[in-house]
Amino acid sequence: MRARSRGRVQVESAGTEQTFVRPLALRALAEVGIDASAQTSKTLDRFLDEHFDYVITVCDAANDACPTFPHAGAREHWSLQDPSKAPGSEEQQLEVFREVRDDLELRIMDLLRRLEASQA
Repeated sequence: MRARSRGRVQVESAGTEQTFVRPLALRALAEVGIDASAQTSKTLDRFLDEHFDYVITVCDAANDACPTFPHAGAREHWSLQDPSKAPGSEEQQLEVFREVRDDLELRIMDLLRRLEASQA
């Protein structure tokens, strides 16, 4: 979202638990020209008092565990496979990260179009 909006949308990212940014995620993003190497793993709790126009969950486990954000305008759930749980070889796992990346790309571009249409 951050890369595709070209700075027009302020984006925060967090998970239900703090882990680490997956190297295969960084690799899959780098393949499409996105450098996410400066990103860090954060938990949702630090953002509960923030004001958001949208809160978007991207996997079913996160949707189930996501707390209520009292200052959020809208909430969307994008039911995507959690690529960090993908079985198989590193190449097979990387393929799942690519699939999720591509699905996210489509959803992000759709949301950006909707945002632009609502502001027109």
